[in-house]
Amino acid sequence: MRDWQGKRYWLVGASEGLGLALARQISTAGAEVILSARDDERLARAAAGMPGRVSHIALDVADSASIRSAAATVGPVDGLVFLAGVYWPMKAQDWDTDKVEAMCDVNFTGCARMLGAVLPEMVARGQGHVVLTGSLAGMRGLPGAVGYAASKAGVMALAESLHADLRGTGVEVQLANPGFIRTRLTDKNDFNMPFIMDPDTAAREMFEHMQTDHFKKSFPMLFSWLFRLSKFLPDWAYYRLFAPK
Repeated sequence: MRDWQGKRYWLVGASEGLGLALARQISTAGAEVILSARDDERLARAAAGMPGRVSHIALDVADSASIRSAAATVGPVDGLVFLAGVYWPMKAQDWDTDKVEAMCDVNFTGCARMLGAVLPEMVARGQGHVVLTGSLAGMRGLPGAVGYAASKAGVMALAESLHADLRGTGVEVQLANPGFIRTRLTDKNDFNMPFIMDPDTAAREMFEHMQTDHFKKSFPMLFSWLFRLSKFLPDWAYYRLFAPK
């Protein structure tokens, strides 16, 4: 079990959905939470519902100057949880350059920008907790997921590299890979979403993971096995099953 009392956790992408639900869990456990997203009004409403110490600061993860300014205001933190993301369902035949670039720039490069503002201080101090949000969709290329699957795969690989480098240093890295979560992003989907979770359920899964010393958790469990096993399929079998002509 992790000791949350007196700790400061910065959650980026926490004005609604999974981020907000997880912030409530962490706040209830006794940590001070700092909430960030682009919309200051939504952040103010989110902060008003926290049970413990809370502050909020608006930032844009696609803007390095915005992140540097926010980091200077927030100061050192014990934990960083990156949950920011944008999503549009998209096939290669419907390529939209602006949306693909946004998914890559926010979901993956935005994560790297936030790490650049927070991680070096943790490394110098020899103490910290970094939690990155991947996705089951990032485990292998999926049809209709141009941009999103690639950006999440990048986050997952980044987390693996950080974990490899920082093991034993006092800076702990964790990765959470959720499946479908009922939010305004998944509302864009017009297909069946098996095992879809509400944000509170997904937040409980993620918070339980953060209580452990394990590196990675993919959930919901039954649905995650489908994706994990797919990684062992040869290409001809994988694409016949997941992307039939």
